[in-house]
Amino acid sequence: MERLLGSFDNYAERFSIFLPVFANYSSFKLLLSYLAHGDCLGCRRGTCKYPNCGVIRCYKMKGVDFCFQCNEFPCEKTNFDLDLKRRWIQMNERIKEIGVKAYFEETKDLPRYK
Repeated sequence: MERLLGSFDNYAERFSIFLPVFANYSSFKLLLSYLAHGDCLGCRRGTCKYPNCGVIRCYKMKGVDFCFQCNEFPCEKTNFDLDLKRRWIQMNERIKEIGVKAYFEETKDLPRYK
């Protein structure tokens, strides 16, 4: 992503004089770089970015690959906010419905956080 931005830093600095939004360009670029180099491999690989996630502990203890395989699904052990919990339930229900491989194919090119 940085390659596509080139040396826009110089332009952003000049543009910020008459377009104040460009004063935030360095923060934007830093965030964009972080998102472009996403290193989240998923909960089962131990790289969860959410430090209070209850799923990573629970699935190991229960010996399941996906939460929908647990007889307690959906549960309150996730520690997710309402929006994330809604997405977690929807994803697990869809995986259960069509299978892991089909779910991967269905979602692999979609934005992760929609």
